[in-house]
Amino acid sequence: MEKYVVNPVLVRMQESEKGSIYQSIVAMGMRARQINDFIKFELNERMADIVPTQDESEGINFDQLHISREFDKFPKPTFIAMKEIFERKITYEIPEPEELKHNR
Repeated sequence: MEKYVVNPVLVRMQESEKGSIYQSIVAMGMRARQINDFIKFELNERMADIVPTQDESEGINFDQLHISREFDKFPKPTFIAMKEIFERKITYEIPEPEELKHNR
């Protein structure tokens, strides 16, 4: 997976054109949680196939170590979410509170 380098200032400028930057931050946070959950699921699925060693004193489980290092190379979910919003790969809509709808 490629490394994500995103300029936060450019993201902020682009998102502030749409409205509140805080809405964008909330959307990025929600997307980052989705990405993190997916990565955890993938990691647990890969680790489930590995037979644990009977005794910890036997040494390092190299299969677990290899998989852990592979997942450590992934970019942080926050950076992935920021890049997706910047590239307009995801969109979001913040619904209005019920009170505002009834007062109109």
